[in-house]
Amino acid sequence: MVNGEGVISLPWLTQTLQTALTTQRSHALLVQGPRGVGQFELAISLAQGWLCEAPEASMPRPCGTCAACKLVQAHSHPDMLVLLPEALREPLGWSGSGADEEGEGASGTDKAGKRKPSKDIRIDEVRLAVTFAQTTSARGRGKVVLLHPVERMNMASSNALLKTLEEPAGNSRLVLSTSAPEMLLPTIRSRCQIVPLGLPDDTAATEWLKGQGVDQAEVLLAATGGQPQEALLWSGEGVSASLWAGLPKQLARGDVGTLAAWPLPRVIDMLQKLCHDLQRLAMGTAPRYFAASALGAPSSMSALNVWAVDLQAQVRHAEHPWNAGLMVEALVANARVAISAHTPKAKSLSSR
Repeated sequence: MVNGEGVISLPWLTQTLQTALTTQRSHALLVQGPRGVGQFELAISLAQGWLCEAPEASMPRPCGTCAACKLVQAHSHPDMLVLLPEALREPLGWSGSGADEEGEGASGTDKAGKRKPSKDIRIDEVRLAVTFAQTTSARGRGKVVLLHPVERMNMASSNALLKTLEEPAGNSRLVLSTSAPEMLLPTIRSRCQIVPLGLPDDTAATEWLKGQGVDQAEVLLAATGGQPQEALLWSGEGVSASLWAGLPKQLARGDVGTLAAWPLPRVIDMLQKLCHDLQRLAMGTAPRYFAASALGAPSSMSALNVWAVDLQAQVRHAEHPWNAGLMVEALVANARVAISAHTPKAKSLSSR
């Protein structure tokens, strides 16, 4: 989002935002790229740019200071509707706004206290967005509907959106964002202008993380595969650079440590990254997520391959209500076996 000084909060998005606003030729944009690099912030900034009421000659847009920009920043612009899964509204700072203000039918708030928040964008919410897009603009700059992440729509929700994507009412516009474009219907992708979003430059991302108070930001940035927002989240949840560097040796000892305190999907993701880097090391290639000095001696490739297959199987069950403590202990035990399995050295001729 663009702040009160007209500056986007994630600096590496500035050029992408201006390029998208100046080259837009479609009423629907699809922001696609990896997680943790600002997809949602770019989508909000695009919507703010469309609704900005600064004079046409004023560039760059959005200005961040006009009444419309202030309304977007306050999550209260009458011509903007933000559709998020219930589970993401609070983490993204949009609880009590967007679709969930439109009534019980939009978000099921009458039952929210009795069930786990949905991770999907449901068909009744999409229908609400379609109706919203067909109403008259309150401030005269058109209507904007934002959906994030759009891969969270099921088949019925996607089909309900197709007509509006193809023929929006009046000067309505849509901005969708996704980290999994391959999961979208081809008919969704074909109706949108693609706005590609890649990983930011390491220097820019590291400086931003340092500005957020992250120590040894370059270590956590590498640990998350270059995704600065994910690195910030990890830091906020207690994952430090020293803890990450010590993880291989911790697992080699079979020590669960703080892993039991983290969400199971996060633990599995960390183990997959370690397995990936150990496989690269065994092949004589530089690791991606860990420093080579943290990994120790190469492990047996066959043992690592078995571990990788097991971890991939666990991904499918990570959201199930298992006994998390016992599950983590089992995962650590499997990790210890794989890490400790070293390839036997060939005997020298003199020892035969």
